Amino acid sequence: MAREMFEPVFREIFPFWGGIPEEDKSFICENTLAMTYPAGTTVHDSTECSGVIFIRSGCLRVYIMSDEGKDITLYRLHAGDICMLSASCVLETVTFDVFVDAEENSECYVIKGCAFSTVSERNPLIKIYALETAVSRFSDVMWVMQQILFMSLDRRLAIFLWDETARCGSDTVNLTHAEIARYMGSAREVVSRMLRYFSSEGIVEVSRGGVRVIDKEKLRALAL
Repeated sequence: MAREMFEPVFREIFPFWGGIPEEDKSFICENTLAMTYPAGTTVHDSTECSGVIFIRSGCLRVYIMSDEGKDITLYRLHAGDICMLSASCVLETVTFDVFVDAEENSECYVIKGCAFSTVSERNPLIKIYALETAVSRFSDVMWVMQQILFMSLDRRLAIFLWDETARCGSDTVNLTHAEIARYMGSAREVVSRMLRYFSSEGIVEVSRGGVRVIDKEKLRALAL
């Protein structure tokens, strides 16, 4: 029953699927759970190896947190994406703590970390896939770090708003100032001040529940 449920999806998303033994395919499926995470739920908190997460619908936020409780969003995952950093027992070289929350009501398939680790040890194709998937996400992490360390806040905010409008297909970003600040790794007061400046320049229109871009050309010029 588990294989009938999960294999059609895994056959599509895992390039190694056709190259591993039938018993390992069954083992992976038998150790997979269909999970639903309400918005605001902690999916992974680094205290255990949660496993490999495939997002069927919704959105997950992957972030790191300082000892003082300040967090920085590394990236977000949407339908069709895979979270490998939540499987620390598979990626032993990842030594920093990563946290994952559900931003929206999300439906996921979760392959238990210990099971995925077991089959990856006897199947080099799986281990290579796990490493390549993790490495591909590190480019996103480095982009975030580059913005924080080397870019001015106005450019970072412009890039964020530009990317959000492109992702949502809408001129309105339905996020509060606090949420934008959290994604950018900044303070709400600083983001609010910059949004007021953008508003005075005729780039955006700010409301309590979101930000509407009214001059895309100016925003794009700031983002470049």
